[in-house]
Amino acid sequence: QVQLVESGGGLVQAGGSLRPSCAASGRPFSSYAMDWFRLAPGKEREFVAAISWSGMSTRYADSVKGRFTISRDNAKNTVYLQMNSLRPEDTAVYYCAAFDYYGNSDPSRARSWGQGTQVTVSS
Repeated sequence: QVQLVESGGGLVQAGGSLRPSCAASGRPFSSYAMDWFRLAPGKEREFVAAISWSGMSTRYADSVKGRFTISRDNAKNTVYLQMNSLRPEDTAVYYCAAFDYYGNSDPSRARSWGQGTQVTVSS
C-alpha cells in the first residue's frame, strides 16, 4: 500500500497561484496513476486532474482546464498540482489519490488517499 501526504496549500488572492504537492511512500509510486480531487463546503467531492504512471497522459475537469497543471516526479515520489489564475470557487480541501489504472477516477476505486491540504482563495 502507498501512503500519501499533501502539502503546499494556503491562502491566496484571486488571480494568484499555488502548487500543492503530494509525497508518497511505501509501494513503488511509479506503479500508480495519480489523481487530485477537491471537496468544498456544502458540495460533493469533485475530480480535478489525473496523470498516468509515466506522466505522459493527463486530463482535467472542465472547471480547471487551462489553469491547472498536474505533473509528477517519480524519482522524488511526488505529484504536483500547479494552480494558476485561482478563483474564489477553487476554495476547497485538495486531496491526492492513487489508482491502479489511469482513466479510472472512480473515488471508490482509489488505493489510497492523502489527508488533504486546504486551499483558500479570497476575492
